[in-house]
Amino acid sequence: MESIGFEAEGVDIPKINQKKISSWIKDISKVHNKNVGEISYLFCDDKKILEFNQKYLNHDFYTDIITFDYSEGDIISGDIIISLQTVESNSQIFKTDYMEELHRVIIHGILHLCGLNDTTPEEEKMMQIAENKALESLLL
Repeated sequence: MESIGFEAEGVDIPKINQKKISSWIKDISKVHNKNVGEISYLFCDDKKILEFNQKYLNHDFYTDIITFDYSEGDIISGDIIISLQTVESNSQIFKTDYMEELHRVIIHGILHLCGLNDTTPEEEKMMQIAENKALESLLL
């Protein structure tokens, strides 16, 4: 079953074109030879993402995104938690447009579900290349 959902807790849901983003996610998944199963986005604040980090990952720090991967075979599924507060502060730090940063984080979670990692400098570079390609295709 194919499903992409967007919810918010403690923040307003961002003004994204959900239909266009869903189509983009499916296109990027296909580029990586994957199909979309069930994907759920939860937009929240820093306090909420810290709770997820502490409860499920034993991490005591803020982050922009946490991806819980339930993929099986070539079907990607997962819960993607995004802190809009951290996305905002990152857009200021990296001097990028807020919506561009938000789209980057949205697709970052999908790339994780597709099998890309970012734990080593080499993996981080490959992830950034994949993010940039994905962002270019969104703008077309």
